[in-house]
Amino acid sequence: MDSKSLMELENNYGAHNYHPLPVVLEKGIGVHVWDCEGKKYFDFLSAYSAVNQGHCHPKIIEALINQSSKLTLTSRAFFNDQLGPYEEFICNLFKYDKVLPMNTGVEGGETANKLARKWGYLKKNIPENKARILFAKGNFWGRTLAAISSSDDPLSYEGFGPFMPGYDLIPYNDLSALEDELKDPNVAAFMVEPIQGEAGVVVPDDGYLEGVRNLCNKYNVLFIADEVQTGIGRTGKLLATDYENAKPDILILGKALSGGVLPVSAVLANNEVMMCIKPGEHGSTFGGNPLACVVAKAALEVIIEEKLSENAMELGIHFRNQLNKYIKNSSIVKLVRGKGLLNAIVINDTETSKTAWNLCLEMKNNGLLAKPTHGNIIRFAPPLTINKNQLDDCIEIIINTIKNYRFN
Repeated sequence: MDSKSLMELENNYGAHNYHPLPVVLEKGIGVHVWDCEGKKYFDFLSAYSAVNQGHCHPKIIEALINQSSKLTLTSRAFFNDQLGPYEEFICNLFKYDKVLPMNTGVEGGETANKLARKWGYLKKNIPENKARILFAKGNFWGRTLAAISSSDDPLSYEGFGPFMPGYDLIPYNDLSALEDELKDPNVAAFMVEPIQGEAGVVVPDDGYLEGVRNLCNKYNVLFIADEVQTGIGRTGKLLATDYENAKPDILILGKALSGGVLPVSAVLANNEVMMCIKPGEHGSTFGGNPLACVVAKAALEVIIEEKLSENAMELGIHFRNQLNKYIKNSSIVKLVRGKGLLNAIVINDTETSKTAWNLCLEMKNNGLLAKPTHGNIIRFAPPLTINKNQLDDCIEIIINTIKNYRFN
């Protein structure tokens, strides 16, 4: 079937809960994807940073194929031969005592919230049903009822109430506002993205994350880092919190934890926190399945062996430098921001305008796929396997598209 027919099929039979760019992809290798008509594109979204290792990385696919022909799922009713070795590997890599494996990023967030509440009652002696969890304004960690209960984006929460109690919002990148709230002894945790991805790659001030760590220590509150999008090498370090002395009490990983092959997430914590959860209090049929364990281990090994964090660091600096050279004289782009290969341009226009969307359509025509967020922001997040020559080709596409853009 051609692209037009396939898009019509989705429109007719699928829920209308997404507004995709009009391109139908059928193949992906490395930093490239191809549509049904055979046109080749640079992928500058990487499935929202789930494909950090590049599309169909051979090591990850080999692990998937080998394990899928042997054993895929047992549930946690039984032990399996892959879970323990994977748990040891990921705990040693990120330096935590324990891991709780789940499937999706939002499940990781839910797990972290449950852990924090249970810790608050058992260890901090918060009165029953009084635990509070703080979130930063502009946060995004999924679409479950709990996740949207912590959102200040009307598109996420309107029409879906009533909402989860015990959630409160404070400004992002504001340590004074955080300290004011942490003085309440009923606060169990502060959950925050080291860089706000869906909000438009909002990077906090240097020292913010370390300040969060210090304040949480001061007031005996858990620091939860949502590294579902920023983790696994994306920002130039294995974790975005690695830029500062800011190790979280609870670490949430997802997306690139499987290299985009299947849903895998993980929540890591030390024993004081993790052992608050007892048998039967949390779990998942698919969480910790042997297929996911083998794939996740291979995906993490690729990041380390191919030095993809280092590549993201080096090429991210080059990307921002090159775009900044151009936008000094641009009437369209307001600023460039990001870290590593998680970057964005802010369009000098309103959130309700179509300039960013139209630019993405033009970039698609020119062979590069990106997507707007919050109306006037375009996020750029290619696979971390991209090389400098490929990145320079992409920079040329982006700059020429902006240079030649004509407002309607």
